[in-house]
Amino acid sequence: MNSQKNNLPIVVLACKVFEHWLEQILPAELAPNITFYDYGLHKVPRNLRQTIQAAIDSIEQPSLIVLGYGLCGNGLDKIQAGKHFLLIPRTDDCIAILLGSYAAYLQEMQREPGTYYLSKGWLEAGSNPLQESQAMEIKYGVEEAAWLMDTQYHNYRRLMMVARTPQEMDTYRAQAQEVAEFCARWDMRYEEQIGSDDYLHNLAQAVTRFDASVTDPHSTTEDFLLIPPGGVLKQALFMR
Repeated sequence: MNSQKNNLPIVVLACKVFEHWLEQILPAELAPNITFYDYGLHKVPRNLRQTIQAAIDSIEQPSLIVLGYGLCGNGLDKIQAGKHFLLIPRTDDCIAILLGSYAAYLQEMQREPGTYYLSKGWLEAGSNPLQESQAMEIKYGVEEAAWLMDTQYHNYRRLMMVARTPQEMDTYRAQAQEVAEFCARWDMRYEEQIGSDDYLHNLAQAVTRFDASVTDPHSTTEDFLLIPPGGVLKQALFMR
């Protein structure tokens, strides 16, 4: 698959949290050019940055590289485009993408700013308070682990499970509720929501509309950032 207005190949570097979503949305012929990376990279933003930068630098032919990430704890701050174009959702993390839009994310933030989100990907990766606590107990002991967890999570008021489909929700509900039972110690209430493919569909459309003749050094829209060759992905570009 090549963009309609240029002959650049398209490469996708994305978090595994989007694997099942993107497989349904992107053209089948693009599959060999997609690499999904482990969710665990988010735990240390420096590792995420180094991994993605190394992947970009290893692509020899100038390409349109689609990044299936948000800023992700500044993990993608200072990523250099090199000889490529970079296209990335303009969002702090993947929550807005899972919910379908930045507007949907803001709506949930207004409803309850103290929300911790779960998804299929994070449950599979063990990235949730329950498993974090279990790992801390092994490393620090029960009492210190409890203190560290209280410090990190006592301000959260809601735990929300976001699934792509009702069937996915049914599959992962038991795991999510187990986490919710643990988080009840901080009086978090448990909610569920079916997400939306809209943001990812818009990403696919942005790829087809991509124009390699763009001269704006940072072509920014409400939903996406386009970084041209020689450009740098910076935290300030995500600010709204």
